[in-house]
Parts: sequence; C-alpha cells; structure tokens
Amino acid sequence: MLQLHRHPHIHTRHHHQITGNEPLIALVGQPNMGKSTLFNLLTGLNQHVGNWPGKTVEHREGHFNFMGGTVRLVDLPGTYSLTANSPEEVITREFILHEKPDVVVAVVSAANLERSLYLVAELTALNAPLVVALNMMDVAAQEGIQVDAHILEAALGVPVVPMVAAKAAGVHRLLKVVEDVLIGKVIPCPKSPEVRPDHQQVLDHIRSLIAQHVPDPYPQNWVSLKLLEGDIEVTRMMRQALPDADWNAVHDILRQHDDAYMAVASGRYQWINRLLSAAMSRPRKGQIGLTERLDRWAVHPFWGLVILALILGVVYELTFAIGAPIQAWLDAHLITPLGSLAAIALSTAPLWVRGMIVEGLIGGVGSVLTFLPILVIFFAAFAFLEDVGYMARAAYVMDSFMHIMGLHGKSFLPLFLGFGCNVPAVLGTRVIDSRPARLVTILIAPFVPCTARMAVIAFIAPAFFGEKAVWVSWGLVLLSLSVLVLSGTLLNKIFFKGERSAFIMEMPLYHVPNTRTIGLSVWQRSISFVRKAGTAILAMALLVWVLSYLPNGDLNTSYLAQFGKFLEPVGRWMGFDWRLMVSLITSFPAKENIIATLGVLFGSSAESGLADVLAANYSTASALALLVVTVLFIPCISTVVVQKQETHSWGWTLLGVALMLGLSLAAGAATYHIVLSMGL
Repeated sequence: MLQLHRHPHIHTRHHHQITGNEPLIALVGQPNMGKSTLFNLLTGLNQHVGNWPGKTVEHREGHFNFMGGTVRLVDLPGTYSLTANSPEEVITREFILHEKPDVVVAVVSAANLERSLYLVAELTALNAPLVVALNMMDVAAQEGIQVDAHILEAALGVPVVPMVAAKAAGVHRLLKVVEDVLIGKVIPCPKSPEVRPDHQQVLDHIRSLIAQHVPDPYPQNWVSLKLLEGDIEVTRMMRQALPDADWNAVHDILRQHDDAYMAVASGRYQWINRLLSAAMSRPRKGQIGLTERLDRWAVHPFWGLVILALILGVVYELTFAIGAPIQAWLDAHLITPLGSLAAIALSTAPLWVRGMIVEGLIGGVGSVLTFLPILVIFFAAFAFLEDVGYMARAAYVMDSFMHIMGLHGKSFLPLFLGFGCNVPAVLGTRVIDSRPARLVTILIAPFVPCTARMAVIAFIAPAFFGEKAVWVSWGLVLLSLSVLVLSGTLLNKIFFKGERSAFIMEMPLYHVPNTRTIGLSVWQRSISFVRKAGTAILAMALLVWVLSYLPNGDLNTSYLAQFGKFLEPVGRWMGFDWRLMVSLITSFPAKENIIATLGVLFGSSAESGLADVLAANYSTASALALLVVTVLFIPCISTVVVQKQETHSWGWTLLGVALMLGLSLAAGAATYHIVLSMGL
C-alpha cells in the first residue's frame, strides 16, 4: 500500500536554497476555504490580477521570498470539483496537468471537511505533489468540531498542516512542509479513493482499452475515471485519440453504464466517510454552533431583511459621515490650491498650455481623485461583508424578493457586487445555472448604483440638498432598485415567459474577517481606480478640454459647445443645458467623467469650488433630474464590453443599453417637471 514517506531528521533547522528556476506552487480549493487569505498573506503586494488567456475567469499570481530565493505562487480559481462543468474547473485541472507545479497546496476547511475533501479526492489522481492545508481550525472549534491532523495525514498519505490563515497561525509550519516536499525530504504518496466495487471491472476494462492512447500529460487512471463520469472535455479528447475500433468499444461500455458517474461519486464519498470517522469528532447531538445561532436572525424571513437594510444603511451613512467631509477637505485644501499654484506658475506659458493643465488635468482629474475616500469606504465595507460570510445570507433572505422577477437568491449575489462595481457584478452571474435567469441578471445588473455613480451623487447631492443629501441619496438608490425590479420582471415575462429556476447554494460558516485580506482588497481596487483616473479619465478630461478650446479658444463657440447645443433640445426636457448633456455623454467611458467634465467646463471658476459653482448655476429641479439620470444612465463602456462577453450577443447587450437610455431620459424628464410643478 502507498505510504507517506518521510526522510529521517525532518525537524532540521537547515534551509536548503533554491537552485535553477523558481519553484511553482499552486493553491487550489473550493470557495470559502480561506485560499485567498493564504495567498494574500504570502504574497502581500507582490501580486497581480488578470484574466486567464481567452477566459473571463480571474487569474491571480504572486511571488514571495522563500528558501533563499523567489517562489512563484498561483491562486487557482475556486472550484468544487475537477469535472468540466465550468471554466474554473477546466482551468484548475489543466494548469496542474500541463504546468506541473512543484507543490499543489489544497486548502480545505476543518469546519466543512466532508465537502472540501471531495476536491482532494480528485486531486489525488493527478500525480501532483500534494499538501493539504487544514484551514479554519478556529471556526471548526466554534462549531464543536475537532479534527486530528495526524490521523488525517496517515489516512490520506499526504502531509496535512492544521492552520488558521486569518491569524497567520500554522503558515510557517506549512512552508516548512512545502520546503520538505521541494527538496525531496517528504514524498507525498496519496491514497486515492476507489470506484464502487460493482463498477471496478468496468473501470479496469476502459483502462485497458485506452492504455496506449492517452495523450501526455494526462494520467491514465484519471482519464478512465473522467470517461466514466461523462466528462465532456475528456470524452472529446479520447474520441480523437483512440482508433475507431477502440473508441467504439469504450463508447459501448459507457452507454451500457450510463449511471457510472454515481459509482465514481459513491466511491469518493465512501472514502471521505472513512477519513472522517477516523479523524473527526462532531459536536454532540443538540449542541448549537455559532453559525446556527447567528443564522436564526440573519436568515429570518423578516429580521433578515431588516438586518440587510440596516447594514446597507450603515454603509451609506459612513460614506456621508466620513467620506464626504474628507472629499470636501481634499477639494478645498488640495485640488483648488494646486490649481491656483499651477495657474501662477504657468502665468507666462501659452494660454492653451495653462488651460490644459489647470482646467483639464487638475480641474478634471483632480475632482475625480477626491472620490477616493468615498470609494475606500465602499470597498472596505463590502470586502468585510464578503470575508465574514454574510453575502450568502443576503442572497438567501432576498430569494423570495428576487422571485418577483422570476429570479432567485443566487442572482442577488452578483447584483450585490454591483454596489462596488458593475463589471464584477456581470462577471459574477456565472454562479447562476439557468441561462434565462443569467441573461436577465446581466441586463439589470447595471441598474445597481455602483461606487462610481454613488461618488458622483455624493459630490452633487450635498451641494444642492445640504443635510438632506443622505435622504436624497437613499431615495435615488431605492429608485434605481425599483427600476431594476420592474425591468427584470418585464424582461423575464416578455422574453422568457416568466420562467423560474430552483435555488441551491452553499452557506459558508461565519468566521472572523481577515484585516490583511480586506486591506489588500481595498488597496487593489483603489489602485485600479487611481490607474483609471490616470489613464481613461485623464484622456477623457484632456479630450474634453481640447474640444472646449478648439477652434478659437472660446468655450461658447468650441466644438464641444456645438455638440452639446446639438443635444440641448433633448436636455431641455430635463432642465439641462449643453454642459450637462456633454457631461452625461462623457460618462460612458467612466461614470466619474461627469465631475471631471464639469470640472473642465467650469474650470474658470474652480477657485470657488466646483460644488458651489454648480449650485449657483442650476436649479434644484435640474439637479435632482441630473441625479436621477446619472443613477439610471447607460453603464460604462467596461460594463458594456463584459455584457457582450458574457451574453455572447450584441443583440442582448444593445437591448440592455437601449433600455437604460430610454428609462433614464424618461425618468429625468418626469423628475424635472414634477419638481417644477411643486414649486421647488
């Protein structure tokens, strides 16, 4: 029988140095196992985020110093199995098979061991050097669960390291074990699960038929199991690799045993149950864990909704109580003085140079950068809620509400992400199994007011409504969400005849949030915003200034004014002049461009503060109409691109854009005339 082999003197203090190419370590695990926490802990800021080539799945890679050299660490997508049911599953297994990591660290949760060991069962068949990081030992203890890592290690045949990644406990021990595997001191010899006995001969027969034809680097046993499971990608691969006669023989066997996937899964669960019976003790009957106690309130049909509303209320209150004053201070004490100093320094420079720098660069981009305090609060709040395990509860309590649109609670998760940014909201719809529900969610996701829209609202609302700005902002959020519900209901009834789908999702256990993970999330998103301000928004601000300067340096006769005046008849229905119409158009590349554009157009009065200038130039009715249009207007270009990417259709994408454009203009006009009729 295969054994975990340890060389003598394992507890040596000597650290071998890395020679040759830098080692590659892959982190793999199911969602909510703490994999990202471990990745952030090891790499810190030495990481980058992108997409896998040709995929929408996020790719995270980083480096850290180890064994006298640098180690490359790849955070593979969270996946429940290695069957080709999703891009995440295919990417994970193909990376392990083709890139051949020096060590694969499987992060599992001690509090959800039965579920997380299913992925380990599949990993044992890939012939990769495997180490198990037994994470969340503290959460397991809260739930009354005890896991003996030594027994689990002996039963698995691979090193098992207990740890609490959120507190960095056990990480040094994990790295020591990884080092031992890298230098050959420890050789993992996994004890893989076997297929159910009544299908063992079937598996052996398939293995013998494909033995000489399995392409590298795929293990023969793994391919045989995947054929039994009906894996689409492996089946397609072997259809091309096998001679016709052998393929026909394999196909006949698979057709006669079309329930074989159950035999494979049963074998894995029997293997898992044996491991758990030996290594884990559960709480005694009747004992109630922390998660169950909290969920009595968090997922209650009534109190759950109250808690969700309070949480969102706290987030927005913090934004205005903390973020807005900081933003005003930055505008008054940094951006405005900087513009004045630049104007003095460039007093002898050509007029167009001074205008481009003072009004275009500082007035446009500077106004946008003052959003950063507000965005940081949003980013931190939602990163905290996600890390603590509350997001799934929010989806659960919203399930019955989402049914109004023919959707279910799973749709709430990506929509909830939309409060941060609509792009990940659209990408997050991949968790929705039903294509109709996914399409509807993609189309209505941009109605969720993202941080960029809320930052614009947070800038404009206080200028016109003072202390009532919080209530105005709440009203705008409720308006946006009401339009979202109405649009989702109509789209579902018109295009999908009111079709509904079942709601099945996992409830992760509550755990103490990791401040490092939250901090890195805030940092990465904030840096992304600053980069956008330094590229797309800068380019748009400068373009707006150039168009406002040409052809003769007079704003009122410039190309920008001519374009705005061409659109002004439409704007009059909402109380907009040409400047507000232009600012709306420039919000398509990025929503923050509304303020950047207004900063350019009113640059000559920047010293008195843009907010004050806007309040002096526009009525309350026009301001409220602008806020309504802003919160409902077409999404930014990044969101539109991702919608096309996820729907694979320009038809659906343009339908969503047209819907938002029509609704925003109609709502803006209605708001303007209603407020005027009230004499405000």
